[in-house]
Amino acid sequence: MGEIGGRAGQLRSSGLRHGWTTGACATAATKAAYRALLTGVFPDPVEITLPKGQRPAFALAAELLAEEPDGGRRATAAVVKDAGDDPDVTHGALVRSTVRAGEPGAGVVFRAGPGVGTVTKAGLPLPVGEPAINPVPRQMIRDAVAEVAAECGGSGDVVVELSIDHGEELARSTWNPRLGILGGLSVLGTTGIVVPYSCSAWIDSIRRGVDVARAAGRTHVAGCTGSTSEKVAVAVHGLPEDALLDMGDFAGAVLKYLKRHPVPRLTVAGGFAKLSKLAAGHLDLHSARSQVDQGYLAGLARAGGADEELTAAVAAANTGLEAIQLCRAAGVPLGDLVAEAARATALGVLVGSPVAVDVICIDRAGTIVGRAEPLGP
Repeated sequence: MGEIGGRAGQLRSSGLRHGWTTGACATAATKAAYRALLTGVFPDPVEITLPKGQRPAFALAAELLAEEPDGGRRATAAVVKDAGDDPDVTHGALVRSTVRAGEPGAGVVFRAGPGVGTVTKAGLPLPVGEPAINPVPRQMIRDAVAEVAAECGGSGDVVVELSIDHGEELARSTWNPRLGILGGLSVLGTTGIVVPYSCSAWIDSIRRGVDVARAAGRTHVAGCTGSTSEKVAVAVHGLPEDALLDMGDFAGAVLKYLKRHPVPRLTVAGGFAKLSKLAAGHLDLHSARSQVDQGYLAGLARAGGADEELTAAVAAANTGLEAIQLCRAAGVPLGDLVAEAARATALGVLVGSPVAVDVICIDRAGTIVGRAEPLGP
């Protein structure tokens, strides 16, 4: 067939244009601002390195070098977010980074400016009180700061304040308020690239991915919710690129197409929270169309040996991450129970089709927190 499989092949076959995450835009703005702070000149465009090694360039939409009341200086740069063909609420938002000199030895200190939220509840990958700047964007920014410091003779000790124009208003269209992220949006992204899942073209690309895998003679494919779960599936099963299906939120699209065009084995790999939705019977895992059901998780935890206190704590958990952390600390195998239930949902869709299914649940760091293996030999 000669077609490219995997994530790159799906994006190409979809005809959709990818975009850049808020984290990538914030990194570009920070890199430009820090270079200006050290040299007095803003690079435009500014090139950054993404986690997988790509080096995109971003045009600056605003720049300012100003004196501080204490005699120091600050530099601000801004980038307009382009989410490509994905209907992202932050598409077109202006992402700003203001960089100031920090305390010697402090490294990069993050601050939430206007439009960037602050964490107020447990259960997220950041401590309460921290700006809602997720771990991967933080590392991208640290790397960019270190690169500029090495090139321009800086210390790398800086305060980085991120802001997003109209972010507090935009955040009302997200789950941030319910999750206890108050005051604005989160700065997100694990690869730096926004892949446009949320349309029929991406579902068509999933089907093309199955077709490519079958034409290549693959007997085992993996439907993954994102790049982190894709890495885990490869590490566990050693699958080649053309056996990887970037299903995003569309678990149902993978299962329904495989029912009609079977491959002997399917691995479903994804974040615990998303796969808990599949476990509860949802085939569309997008946050706008299905939610983590804490009551359902509490019932699974009880069935797995949780006492009344732990069951109540799971029912009241802020996020799926908090629920799994509570159960792991107590030795209750909630991850395995979710994986088994997700596997049962998948087999219910695939009924009558010769596809064996295993499920891998991971946390945000890519650690496996739940497994369900195929039945039988």
